[in-house]
Amino acid sequence: MILKELSNDEFNRFAEKFMLSSMYQTAEYSMVMKNQDYETFLVGLVNDTNDVMAATVILIERLGKFKYAYAPKGYLVDFTNYELLSEFSNEIKKYLKRKNCIAIKICPLIAKTKYTPSTKIKLTNPSYEKLYDNLKKLKYYHLGYNNFFESLKPRFECIVELDKDPVNMFNKLPDDIKMKIRTCDLAGIRIYKGNENNLDFIYEQMREKNDKGKTYVNDMYYNFNNTGKVDVYFAQLDTKAFLINTQKEYQKQIQICNQITSKLFENQGKNNNDVISLKIKEDNKLSQIKNQLVYATNLLRENQNGIVIASIMVIKHRGQVYLTLDGYDKKYEHLCAQDLLIWKLMEKYGSLGYRELNLGGISNPNVYNEKYSPNTEHKLSFNSSSIEYAGDFELIVNMPLYSIYRNSAPLRKVFK
Repeated sequence: MILKELSNDEFNRFAEKFMLSSMYQTAEYSMVMKNQDYETFLVGLVNDTNDVMAATVILIERLGKFKYAYAPKGYLVDFTNYELLSEFSNEIKKYLKRKNCIAIKICPLIAKTKYTPSTKIKLTNPSYEKLYDNLKKLKYYHLGYNNFFESLKPRFECIVELDKDPVNMFNKLPDDIKMKIRTCDLAGIRIYKGNENNLDFIYEQMREKNDKGKTYVNDMYYNFNNTGKVDVYFAQLDTKAFLINTQKEYQKQIQICNQITSKLFENQGKNNNDVISLKIKEDNKLSQIKNQLVYATNLLRENQNGIVIASIMVIKHRGQVYLTLDGYDKKYEHLCAQDLLIWKLMEKYGSLGYRELNLGGISNPNVYNEKYSPNTEHKLSFNSSSIEYAGDFELIVNMPLYSIYRNSAPLRKVFK
């Protein structure tokens, strides 16, 4: 068998039929990364009848005088087939040596565990040790089991299993998420499908939490849009509906407070401690709604056409929908539009027959971290599961150059 560079169509045809692949293992993603200062290549191991037996996206980054390769989400190869993996790895090393690379880092789609917090069930991949050992025998150095975001791609991902029955899916959600979704609907937040004209919203709303530039956002859309794999959605606050609904809520709360006041007068001379406590609680609620009424009035005055308060981009790949880029306007974070967006994605793509919604990377759910754990817990609250992967492996291609690279690390830090 020989290793050769593949066309976009050749690579995608193989990736589409491969037993397990990711949106990061596509020709479209390699095109995106070409504009992110990487050299990109699609290569495949081909047999005598020109059938592709294994393939990978290769991204090559220049680190000063050195060139380092990456295979996002690893190779498209049967990791249980030691002979095939060995031949493919050897050919990759030869190929990268000709490209003057010092090493390649992979983060293969080898699941270690699956943990579902809502059921407290943890499943372990029975084939994991064999797959891990196959890589180790071939001199792939494991870079460790990190808990946060130190690896090439997040070692933990959050996956929602979709159901064609939206009622069944909604009923399984925790009560606080269901309440947020209903509150969004009552507040006048509506979800719309967008297009290239809405990319600026995604970029502006995500840039505080994501270092990807505008070029990356645009390239993700245009490259995946060429093959019909991308969708964009945004949540818009209908300021008129928000004001009308708040007015209704205010009038309803006034009636509740008046009824309690009447009850106090009726029970004069009796023990009214419980009624007084209830009145204080409902009066506080009335005060909060009154403040929201002022807020809603000002919003309508200043934004009569509504406000885009959250946005999202998803990539569709082989029965899975990836939440790829998302963001929200921090001024309206309290309205929880992202929760409504995620639910609408679950509802829509479940009904279309998609198996999973991938909410992206999370930290280790069993290791608390002040910075990362709140986001992890929020994603897992959609009755989702945490998939733990093996993490990063490094294969040295050119030992002499790699040694120089490693030994020069302190010096490079100083100059950086």
